[in-house]
Amino acid sequence: MSGTTTTAISSAEPYVKAPLLYKGKVRELYDLGEHYLIAVTDRISAFDWVLSPAVPDKGNVLNSLSRFWFEQTAGIQPNHLVHADVDRLGELVTDREIMKDRFMVTKKAQRIDIECVVRGYITGGGWRQYQQTGEVNGHKLPEGMRKNERFPQPIFTPAAKNDVGHDEDISIERMTELVGAELTQQLQEKSIRLYEFAREFCETRGIILADTKFEFGLIDGEIILIDEIFTPDSSRFWDKSKYELDIEIDGMDKEPVRTYLSDTDWDKNSEPDPLPPHVVEETSRRYRDIYNRLVQG
Repeated sequence: MSGTTTTAISSAEPYVKAPLLYKGKVRELYDLGEHYLIAVTDRISAFDWVLSPAVPDKGNVLNSLSRFWFEQTAGIQPNHLVHADVDRLGELVTDREIMKDRFMVTKKAQRIDIECVVRGYITGGGWRQYQQTGEVNGHKLPEGMRKNERFPQPIFTPAAKNDVGHDEDISIERMTELVGAELTQQLQEKSIRLYEFAREFCETRGIILADTKFEFGLIDGEIILIDEIFTPDSSRFWDKSKYELDIEIDGMDKEPVRTYLSDTDWDKNSEPDPLPPHVVEETSRRYRDIYNRLVQG
């Protein structure tokens, strides 16, 4: 990032003069004709709700980290990034300072509706599946594994994407039915290779990359990496010094938000009250910290 800002934005619509095609929980997609402009807002979500207020610098961190990783991995896997130079946008943006670190201009790809999840450790939803069935997404695992234990080899656990509601965990066999054997094999190999590259890099920064997820698209039949990559919103990062088995490890992400909400009497079925300032500040600090540790060392 070229510098932090105290301005948190919930939408880029006031700052981008192009048609808005799609508004996700965090990202907004604008049509530039040949390309898309993806703007990353400071909105934060938890338990399928977009919360208020927005978290300062969150969008800058997510976007800048994705840019960093797209550049690091371009030799391994082509991606959709065209440029992230605000000066090339001219009058398309009304506030260059606000937008400079929170956008990418990207190629237009046909999204493959599979979320490609790679797990290096058994934790989170994978751990819950294992406790109930001894499996994760159809992978039969050894008996007696412990929470947060590292797998001998990373495992690929895809999910079928749903634009509304939760993505659905599926087996590799089900993925094959949905997109075909050849594409399934290619996506599995590409995902694991990317994960292994980033895991080794993170190790040098004292960080464990426990699991992550990717999205891919097709351009003229070529597989292209799209969306975001190795951010706190798409990956589970642990501080190496806090790693232990059999505990709930405090993640380097929006954990303060989840913890706060879990400790309230919010029913998760109605819009929650605004987050208190100390939770917003701590969450913002964590996003900046993971960026600084990964990018600046």
